[in-house]
Amino acid sequence: MGERDGAVVIEAALNGVTSKHRNAHVPITPEEQAQDALACVAAGATVIHTHAADIVVSPEEAVEQYAPAFQPVVDAHPGVICYPTAGWGETIDVKYRHVELLDDLGLVRAGYVDTGSVNLGGTGPDGLPPASGFVYTNTYADVRHKMDVCAKRGLGPSIAVFEPGFLRVVMAYHRAGALPPGTLVKLYFSAGGYLGGGEPLWGAPPVVEALDLYCAMLGDAPIPWAVAVLGGSLFDTPLARLALERGGHLRVGIEDWDTGPPNAEQVAAAAALCAQVGRPVATVAQAERVLGLPPRTRPPA
Repeated sequence: MGERDGAVVIEAALNGVTSKHRNAHVPITPEEQAQDALACVAAGATVIHTHAADIVVSPEEAVEQYAPAFQPVVDAHPGVICYPTAGWGETIDVKYRHVELLDDLGLVRAGYVDTGSVNLGGTGPDGLPPASGFVYTNTYADVRHKMDVCAKRGLGPSIAVFEPGFLRVVMAYHRAGALPPGTLVKLYFSAGGYLGGGEPLWGAPPVVEALDLYCAMLGDAPIPWAVAVLGGSLFDTPLARLALERGGHLRVGIEDWDTGPPNAEQVAAAAALCAQVGRPVATVAQAERVLGLPPRTRPPA
């Protein structure tokens, strides 16, 4: 299920939907994202995830925002694993097209592949679910399309597991021998304040028993996995150390802890915990091997 003494892959999720009003440290512009990403890699991150300032745009317009954020990082650290968030469009072909265009430019080595649907949010002022119509939707057809693109292009699926059913889909792909190389499963645990505040109404809390469930589902499958806490500090829970002791990896960043310190400080804290546990932080080359990521076949443009 993971090498308990192997190198740790640290992912830095730079911004998400966090605003400057929420956290003055969050990088918004491509220039800010590039500078922040470089600081995170220097601190030990080998996976960089960002959201464009405006994702409700065409795939080509999305690339115009992501490319200048990723290019300086890729130039400085060839092989670093960058990937964007979901796109916008009427069909999955359009929604995922920006990933393909960024791959054509040699700027990404992973593609987001969230494997289920979930009501994201928390309780309202009355303590009840709010009158929201939003559902984060990923149909099985959407999942298949994203997996197929990743497999064809040699991109590692970056999989967010919001609920146990998401991991069931991953395990089905694994059992069928169809899980693309380079997969990294992120186990998301919910804390207060995420996406509008209140008590979270999705996922599992960041407790040992919840991690036990996911580890039981993974069993002995050789699938790299990481832990993340959305809506709070991963380091204020037992999960960060426990994941490292069990062979897992770490995801941190202002996207998840939207009132937290600068991203590079969060990465440095993750690296310090790795040292305490006795596991080295992966270099870019080591992260490629740990994840089983296929070597890049097309040089950057």
